[in-house]
Amino acid sequence: MTPQKDSAPEASAAVRRKVTLASAIGNFVEWFDSAAYAVMSATIAALFFPDYDKTAALLATWAIFAGGFIARPLGAAFFGRYGDRLGRNRMLALTILTMSGATFLIGVLPTYASWGMAAPILLFLLRCAQGFSTGGEYTGASAFIVEYSPEGRRARFAAAVPVTVGLASVAGSGVGFLITSSVSAEALQSWGWRIPFLLAAPLGLIGLYLRSKVEDTPVFRSLERHDAVEQAPLREAVRRCGRQIATLFGYSITNAVGYYLMSSYMIAYMSEQLGYSKSQAQLTNVVSMLAYSVACLFAAAASDRYGRRPMLIIACAGFVLLPLPAFWLMGSGLAGAMVGTSLLAMLVSVIGTSNVPALVEMFPAKVRASGSAIGYTAAYVLFGGTAPFVATGLVSASGNAIAPAFYMVAVAVVSLVVVLRSFRETRGLRLDRGVESVAQA
Repeated sequence: MTPQKDSAPEASAAVRRKVTLASAIGNFVEWFDSAAYAVMSATIAALFFPDYDKTAALLATWAIFAGGFIARPLGAAFFGRYGDRLGRNRMLALTILTMSGATFLIGVLPTYASWGMAAPILLFLLRCAQGFSTGGEYTGASAFIVEYSPEGRRARFAAAVPVTVGLASVAGSGVGFLITSSVSAEALQSWGWRIPFLLAAPLGLIGLYLRSKVEDTPVFRSLERHDAVEQAPLREAVRRCGRQIATLFGYSITNAVGYYLMSSYMIAYMSEQLGYSKSQAQLTNVVSMLAYSVACLFAAAASDRYGRRPMLIIACAGFVLLPLPAFWLMGSGLAGAMVGTSLLAMLVSVIGTSNVPALVEMFPAKVRASGSAIGYTAAYVLFGGTAPFVATGLVSASGNAIAPAFYMVAVAVVSLVVVLRSFRETRGLRLDRGVESVAQA
């Protein structure tokens, strides 16, 4: 497919750099906050639930983690409509305020020993606030940066979104590793676990400042100029873009399961199921997320060269073939664990770097934020947020330490069929679709 030139005005290189920085740092803040919960999951299990069953406490912790995803559809609907009606930039300012505020409050939350069952209930509500924010952040940041990107290089520019997600997890795991390896067990449970959450306030203010200094995207400004802003974008997205929403959901479920097993589940899995120390598990997570972040740069370049569809097929096929060997490696020793988790991480980078531009390109400009948020968020609610809980339950029920690999394979088979049957190449599609027809009317 020959790329078609977008009619929205081109941004200068300096403006693109500024946009990339603002999107990257803001997105980093959002996902560092989310990573903080995963990094301290085992400690949270001990502090926020009765100490009678370690597996039950960890399952409850992951249930609260998944519970945060309950609010994602509401956040997707709210922020998607907000972004399509009032602008991508305003939406992203609000998401970062919500996320950093909720995360900071988790950092000052009393534990079960002080407040009893009120503590996990409040933790659940704050996780819901985090989930509400995240429902608009990822797809909003994707639309913002892709709509500023030059043609032929959208995936490379958009790689800032998954790369900063990876670096946020590295930072979260790095902070967790430093804390757990430098303070006593008593200090960790007393105050050390709070540090990653308390960092949310200053980081959130930095992200908000940078985003406030960037003008909204050329595509959205073109919608405003031509009086083409959709007043009911959520309804129109469902009515006009059902196939795109279903397709996005169908392959994003593998992106969701792969990412959350890799980034959120592995730390607890390695320490609780494979017998590694918490410091070893967090160090392994740092290595795999660094591998993910670096691999994103190469996968994005390949996506711009070969197209989104071939890269999505490669990623889904990889998730069918490689999880079992990867999980076997994780149990073979620390070096094998680093290789196994890095292998999964690189597969996630392949699917993620094509998913970011594709979820923007497949929707027309007027309903882009709403349509992409519905399909992507639904996948993460039903499959991403529940992945650690399902994986923990499968291991507990079967007694098989590699049971999560079979779950990953099953999900990937579904996604591979969806991509082969339903995904249409998006690399050359115009980003201003829907604006021109209004302008010519």
